[in-house]
Amino acid sequence: MHGTPHIVSDVMTHTVAAVGRRAAFKEIVQLMQDWKVSALPVIEGEGRVVGVVSEADLLPKEEFRDSDPDRYTQLRRLPDLAKAGAVTAEELMTSPALTVRPDATLAQAARTMARAKVKRLPVVDAVGLLEGIVSRADLLKVFLRTDEEIAEEVRREVVSCLFPAPVSSVGVDVHDGVVKLTGRVRDTSLVPVAARLVRAVEGVVDVDFDLTRLLPVPE
Repeated sequence: MHGTPHIVSDVMTHTVAAVGRRAAFKEIVQLMQDWKVSALPVIEGEGRVVGVVSEADLLPKEEFRDSDPDRYTQLRRLPDLAKAGAVTAEELMTSPALTVRPDATLAQAARTMARAKVKRLPVVDAVGLLEGIVSRADLLKVFLRTDEEIAEEVRREVVSCLFPAPVSSVGVDVHDGVVKLTGRVRDTSLVPVAARLVRAVEGVVDVDFDLTRLLPVPE
């Protein structure tokens, strides 16, 4: 579907704030504040991503600043206690980094974020070099497509292929991202296929059908 921004490179942010392994704790906090982000890729060499440091990695330092955890807490929160004493990105970061390729689909990126419960993913090339970053907000940009853009793509990519005129007569109406197909078609068994293809169009919120079978003309 050539009209759809359907891969990560279509929506990702190309200008990315990143830190090196030796970046100091306060430098990391300041950079997050300046760039208004909740996580930073950690890079080395020519820009190879080796980890990610997030607000969650920084918070243990404040959490345990004035406390003396008991033995149970020490055993249960050992990784957090280690980060409470960390002073550089290398000590704080989560490694290896969870990343995504620029040619990954938006659905793949969304599933990765959901499973890992992260808000953003570094975008890397085939050898792991940083190319950008994609966030939850970036993935939602597809829902800013106009109803007219969605309707045109559905007509071109779905209706014209499955229900070509003049045999079938199918109308496409889109309101707030909800697509409704109406009319008469020769083969109603294709309706589930149409539903799947329409939902694959970026920006579609839901699909509704009011399609009836076109009866053959008596001889």
